Amino acid sequence: MSDTTPPPAPEAPAAPAAPGFGPVGTVRSPIVVILLTIITFGIYSLFWTFGVFKDLKNHTGNGIGGGIALLIAIVISPVNLFLLPAEIGAMYAQAGKEKPVSGITGLWNLLPIVGSIIWLFKVQGAMNARWTGAA
Repeated sequence: MSDTTPPPAPEAPAAPAAPGFGPVGTVRSPIVVILLTIITFGIYSLFWTFGVFKDLKNHTGNGIGGGIALLIAIVISPVNLFLLPAEIGAMYAQAGKEKPVSGITGLWNLLPIVGSIIWLFKVQGAMNARWTGAA
């Protein structure tokens, strides 16, 4: 008597976060970003900038990517304060969702210290929500 059970089906490859999108980025704690930036005298902020722009480019296929963002951060860093939330907003719009941040979010940085903290929490929070599927 022969065994008539079919062989197990191969496992499907991991699906991207949403149709038409690449892999999700790294979830980062805004508090850890702040602490590492302070501890490294600002050097971590360059690493963070490279990473978040790279994540966005890998996920959407659009944007400037990590290398160009790092160059901008070194040469004319205020540009990234507006460009990053604009790219995040575009990512949400591309997914058909309401933009939680936009280029105007960069204006938070006009408030000394506290404005930069609010900006970071808004920007990193919007990315984390997207990466975890909450948005």
